[in-house]
Amino acid sequence: MAGFAEFERYDAIGLATLVRDKQISASELLDAAIERVESRNAAVNAVVSRLYDEARRAIEAGLPDGPFTGVPFLLKDIGATLAGTATTLGSRMFATFVADHDSELVARYRRSGLAIFGKTNTPEFGIVSTTEPQLFGPTKNPWNLAHSPGGSSGGAAAAVASGMVPAAHGNDGGGSIRIPASCCGLFGLKPTRARTPMGPDVGEGWGGMAVSHAITRTVRDSAALLDATAGPMSAIRTGRRRPRVRSSRKSAWIPGACASRCAPSPGTAHRSTPSARTRSPRRRSSPRAWATSSTKHARRSTCARSRRRSG
Repeated sequence: MAGFAEFERYDAIGLATLVRDKQISASELLDAAIERVESRNAAVNAVVSRLYDEARRAIEAGLPDGPFTGVPFLLKDIGATLAGTATTLGSRMFATFVADHDSELVARYRRSGLAIFGKTNTPEFGIVSTTEPQLFGPTKNPWNLAHSPGGSSGGAAAAVASGMVPAAHGNDGGGSIRIPASCCGLFGLKPTRARTPMGPDVGEGWGGMAVSHAITRTVRDSAALLDATAGPMSAIRTGRRRPRVRSSRKSAWIPGACASRCAPSPGTAHRSTPSARTRSPRRRSSPRAWATSSTKHARRSTCARSRRRSG
């Protein structure tokens, strides 16, 4: 294959090292990746959205100096938004939905220096373990075209296994990274809940079960990508307020819920009743008496708030 024939010998860290040492340019790596997508994708149907011009513009503008500067990268078409591009979720319902912002995960990918040049196939809404959406058609396993690459990150796994890229974005709720990695002979890690961000559009997916990360050929690429993307999302950066939660050794309350004390209504004076933990030692010495007293106080607080609202 013309161009950089040794592209597939390197993992993502290896390619980034070549760019850093000026042995090859980011544009040359992108051309090598595009050449492989164009020659191999017809057989496996891994890449469903080509963003070649966007990647070239990013390289021309100057990629950030990060651990993966210049490495071509693919996003899964669900779980991450890239400003100005369609995010279909593998569904005809969202075939024309165009995101107006980058998700926090994509922003971190960009800061790490990755050159995002396409999106990979996913089953509709990512809810099954094969990759066969009606919108784009089935993805096939590069090792055997009669077999499935698994799902729901089947497009990402097929792209990596066929040598288009050394690593690609994926996400996992019930095996959507691990199943395709197993089917295609790759490395797939599902990080701990909330280890990587899903904002600003959602706080977490599937009640915390769904987590974004990547499918890679090497363990070190997976570890380095996790280092580049892990961490909580700042409310200041997104302009969104954090949920108001107070906690102490005495009690805790969240707006709309009443615990051992009650949040005051707007414009209404509120007198806080001493907590059960501050009462006499005689009552504290008996767990049963302490629990009974705390329950009575919670009921009185709830009733008092109801009377103020009705008044």
